[in-house]
Amino acid sequence: MIAKQYKEAYLESIVFTASPEKLTLMLYSHLVMLIRQAQAGLEEKDFIKSHNNIVKAKKLIINFENTLDRNYKIADDLLAVYEYLYKRLTEANLKKDWHILEEILSHALVLRDTWAEAVKIIKEQNKQ
Repeated sequence: MIAKQYKEAYLESIVFTASPEKLTLMLYSHLVMLIRQAQAGLEEKDFIKSHNNIVKAKKLIINFENTLDRNYKIADDLLAVYEYLYKRLTEANLKKDWHILEEILSHALVLRDTWAEAVKIIKEQNKQ
């Protein structure tokens, strides 16, 4: 029980001290993890596990949509991606389709990796 409290406190401190860029990267990574866990649930025939992780992934997508900064042109493109992922997550959940989750995972990995590269570039530019 105490170990769990320390872990929660540690994770909380990471989240509260992370820059917005780092926090976004963490959330993209979390999305990847949720999709993989949903796939694992389907593989294990644990449909509750799969469902719960898909629901969490959908909530995370909604969070991404709600926090988009509309002052940037890319926001419209990202919104379209998020809406597509949300729709496909719903389909995957209804059909219990591992392959749809694999497609969503590939998009989530691209989002995460692209964001990580952008953060790295910005950090390097700020050093100059």
